[in-house]
Amino acid sequence: MQTLPVSADIKLADKGQFKLSGNWTARALGDIEKKLAVINKLDGNEVAEIVLDGSQLNAIDSVGVWVLQRQLKKMRDKGQRIRLIDWPSNYQKLMAVIENEIATPLLAVPHQSSLEKIGRKAETAWIDVFSFLSFLGESALALVRITPFPQRWRWRMVFSNIQIAGFDALPIIGLTSFLLGIVVAYQGADQLKHYGANIFVVELVGYSMLREFSPLITAIIIAGRSGSAFAAQIGTMVVTEEIDAMRTIGIAPIDLLVLPKVIALVVALPLLTVFSDITGVLGGMIMARSQLDINFHEFILRFGTEVHLPTFLVGIGKAAVFAFVIAMIGCYQGFQTKANADSVGRQTTRSVVQSIFIVIVLDALFSVVLSILDL
Repeated sequence: MQTLPVSADIKLADKGQFKLSGNWTARALGDIEKKLAVINKLDGNEVAEIVLDGSQLNAIDSVGVWVLQRQLKKMRDKGQRIRLIDWPSNYQKLMAVIENEIATPLLAVPHQSSLEKIGRKAETAWIDVFSFLSFLGESALALVRITPFPQRWRWRMVFSNIQIAGFDALPIIGLTSFLLGIVVAYQGADQLKHYGANIFVVELVGYSMLREFSPLITAIIIAGRSGSAFAAQIGTMVVTEEIDAMRTIGIAPIDLLVLPKVIALVVALPLLTVFSDITGVLGGMIMARSQLDINFHEFILRFGTEVHLPTFLVGIGKAAVFAFVIAMIGCYQGFQTKANADSVGRQTTRSVVQSIFIVIVLDALFSVVLSILDL
């Protein structure tokens, strides 16, 4: 049967002299802080020195010493001296260490103005941009290095990533695009009815899906689905020191982890965009048949006549660029992970946010450039 420890106690033995007894440990301190208040009642003018008798101490640990020294510091601030008698040498050393720690003032947190905070964030962002460009250049050099040697390509990993990032994403891409096609056709039908221009819903659905919505919505879904997976996988490997192990045995992490993912996504995302085009147009066809009485044959015939090949190729070209950006950002953020689990989640979130933001910015730039080029 486990016995409870003897509680810490302090009693006034003589004027200015106190006897400590019991166990001054974390488990046995009890209400010792209330008992220590008796020391604070001493008048500094009448008692210039406080004597602490440790002859009856059973044990004392760092917690007990900290509680005691915190009270004694108030006495020292009043100018009173503290003297220890009958204390074992190891306890005296512990008292001295804690006394120095309590006497050391805490460092004040420097105040930062709003302008300074903005400047520091801008500096951090600027450093991150150069770090990403460095990672991009390193990846490009790795690609140039292994291109002449097909036997060094890790085709199994490429195909595996195509399946995970591409084939497995078909259901969510198809459903999202199908519903988006329905929404575009439905919203357009409501306006076209007023002008008797029902047939123009074909161009509305065709151009909007092939040129804008399909590559954009597919890229956003893949950024949240596959880009985050890339960052989480590499980040976890950083935490478990697998990346360091690869470098130790002479395997370049970029060759093994980055290039297969980039190549796989550059292949998979345009194909997913084609699938998104098909399902989006199918959703528009169904809604056109329901709301505007345009049958499937008439819709397909006008679609083939009015929606030209360059429109389709613009969407595919966008998808390839989006895929490269998503894969590179996901892998880069994975390598930026620190050696803790919280960092994995933080870098994964950053990869998704940055990927979606950059994809939308690039889509806007594509619109401006293609408008200038009259494409």
